[in-house]
Order: sequence, then C-alpha cells, then structure tokens
Amino acid sequence: MLFFLPMEESATENTPKTFKCQLCGLSTPFTYYGQKPPNTRAIVLLEECFVTRDPFSPDKEKFLVLGSTCSLCGMCVCVGSDCSLFYTKRFCMQCVSKHLDQFPRQIQAELAKKSSKTAAV
Repeated sequence: MLFFLPMEESATENTPKTFKCQLCGLSTPFTYYGQKPPNTRAIVLLEECFVTRDPFSPDKEKFLVLGSTCSLCGMCVCVGSDCSLFYTKRFCMQCVSKHLDQFPRQIQAELAKKSSKTAAV
C-alpha cells in the first residue's frame, strides 16, 4: 500500500511525486498535495487533494484534482466515480459499500441506480 504524507508547499514545485489510486491503479505525477493549489488566487479545496497542473491549458492557474485519501480507511483513491465519492469528505467505494446505510437516501438511490446500470452491461 502506498500512502503519501502532505508535502510542504516549498517542495511542491520541485519534487516530482507520483499519485497512485489503490483501487483502479491510475498512476500519474502530481505537483501539489493540499487544499490551496499554487498559482491560484481564491481557490481553497474542500479536502486535502493530490493536484497537478492542467496539461491542456497554458494558464498556470488551471489544475486537475487527481484524488485524495479516504476519510475512513486512509486509502489513496482517485476522483473517478468507480473509486471514490465525495460527500462532505472523500470516501473510497469500499467504505461506501460497507457504510451505505449511513449515507443520505438520495446518495443510496444514485449508487443503486449506477450499480444496476453496470450490472446490465
């Protein structure tokens, strides 16, 4: 299992690190871990995230959120809907499944709908 400790802001730009989702295996370099990505003015993320510069934009303020850690088990997961869910905090889908009854009914219904679509394919 790979776990990343938050990086100090001074080290974020110079030290390439790799983010790896422990569920789907997505692996890519990230440039920052935290809630306030560099070169952004008024953006504060709702969670500590692994972030990289947007490779499709010349604008230094543009960034992509790659993932975060599950607030229950600490697993490193990407933001893909098959791997994690953000509801006030980030949850890996394994923890969502284990604690589904503790989520609001609307989220339970959306996940059930998604699950039935996946099963039909």
